[in-house]
Amino acid sequence: MANPTETNTYVAIMAGGIGSRFWPASRTARPKQFMDILGVGKSLIRLTFERFLKLCPAENIFIVTNGMYKDLVKEHIPEISENQILCEPSRNNTGPCVAYTSFKLHALNPDANFVVAPSDHIILKEKAFIKNLQKALVFTSDNEAIVTLGIQPSRPDTGYGYINFDKKNNDGSIYKVLQFREKPDLKTAQTYLASGDYLWNAGIFVWSAKTILKAFETLSPEIHEILEAGNSVYNTTKEQAFIDKSYPTTPSISVDYAILEKSPNVYTLPSDIGWSDLGTWGSLHAESEKSEDGNVVQGNMAKSYNNANSLIRIPDGKLAVIKGLDDYIVIDEGDVLLIWPKTEEQGIKEMLEDISPAFG
Repeated sequence: MANPTETNTYVAIMAGGIGSRFWPASRTARPKQFMDILGVGKSLIRLTFERFLKLCPAENIFIVTNGMYKDLVKEHIPEISENQILCEPSRNNTGPCVAYTSFKLHALNPDANFVVAPSDHIILKEKAFIKNLQKALVFTSDNEAIVTLGIQPSRPDTGYGYINFDKKNNDGSIYKVLQFREKPDLKTAQTYLASGDYLWNAGIFVWSAKTILKAFETLSPEIHEILEAGNSVYNTTKEQAFIDKSYPTTPSISVDYAILEKSPNVYTLPSDIGWSDLGTWGSLHAESEKSEDGNVVQGNMAKSYNNANSLIRIPDGKLAVIKGLDDYIVIDEGDVLLIWPKTEEQGIKEMLEDISPAFG
């Protein structure tokens, strides 16, 4: 069995999203991946970068982001070179993002074997995470396979997509994916959990550059054709000009729809890694240490009276007195104050359409 060396192992961190469900803290100009959401003194993208240093050296870690965030990436991760920052000129979803990254890494190293992961997730069990990725990298170097980390579900969550997998063992702990399922209603999620045949889809993928490019050529030929035209300029000074012109012409589609849901060679590795996608204020509340009343309070002058199950985030130095809220989100960002029922937080993203762009 091959043992992929650090030379051929790469990581692509996707960091181009706006994080609108974390408004008003996350804004277009400075989205959540560049914020210290957890209150630990480091941004989410910095924590993600440092986590992957246990898998490969800094020179093998690439950041895929919107061009407007290039300087923020440099600020938070000064260790990487300009060539390691892939600047998308438009938001075309994860399909073109993955294809662009794959062409670039393949041009750099035809034997590139790499991980694609979001920049804003929580991984509490980092040793298990790295061990699982190493196992997946061995599998993808030995096989023409696409591997996704599947998270063992702990509850019937309706906010995640699910992976239906074949429990017949394939390679120690890597299983064939039968089908991807969209976010279910509660009753369906309860059925999934009871069956034991479903995992949460974490959006963390492992594949070789050769395998994923072949998949794009077969399953998403339009994206492949547009970006293949840049093969002679990837990793040169002409790359950005080509991307600025060609990338916006690619179809806007997720890699799930473009590749994973159509590919016959997708596998999953069930993983217990203390994962959360940290997609909403509610997920931050769920992952944070709470008071006896179930509150999470950030802010050294925030005063909470008879509140329960709520997330209260107030700037340090600002006095805020809050009483009688149950299951609420209170976020004070200075120019914006959000007070919102936690059970209705999925509506925050839609509500932003009514807000002036100046506050987005």
